[in-house]
Amino acid sequence: MTERADVVELLKGQHTRIRELLDEVAATRGDERKQCFHDLVRLLAVHETAEEEVVHPFARTNIDGGELVVRDRIEEEERAKQALARLDDMDPGSPEFFDHFAALRQDVLAHADNEERYEFAHFDRVADRGRLETLARAVQAAEALAPTRPHPGADTAMKNVAVAPVAAVIDRTRDAVRKAMG
Repeated sequence: MTERADVVELLKGQHTRIRELLDEVAATRGDERKQCFHDLVRLLAVHETAEEEVVHPFARTNIDGGELVVRDRIEEEERAKQALARLDDMDPGSPEFFDHFAALRQDVLAHADNEERYEFAHFDRVADRGRLETLARAVQAAEALAPTRPHPGADTAMKNVAVAPVAAVIDRTRDAVRKAMG
């Protein structure tokens, strides 16, 4: 029987995958870069939505200085969503794309480190293993229904509840069309 992941393990694992995808986008060219970038956009979109709906509300109310910690993370996430939205319309082979991508990469890496240091590092002190496993399941449920593209301005649980269902349907339809078109 495998041990269930807690929310910190789950999110750190996703951060590892995000770092790998950032490296793959930087190292690839052509259609391969385009596919790696779309995989990155999808993972970041569902990951951040779940954090905004589950993780940040937990941190806000359970860790010391949680309100400030979450506010800073949400500001970082909003900047990344705006950058991703701009990049999604660019040709991944263009020098402009790569310049903007390099800046996004730095911001995303710093954001992941900040989450792990200022938010996740406190969770084991304020919740037991069972609660952290429950939070992991809540994150996975939120990800299953999350939009697959960045939506700047939908940066809180309340806004996500209002925007996410419609955005998710539109995004997942766009993903299917994009996949069918090759």
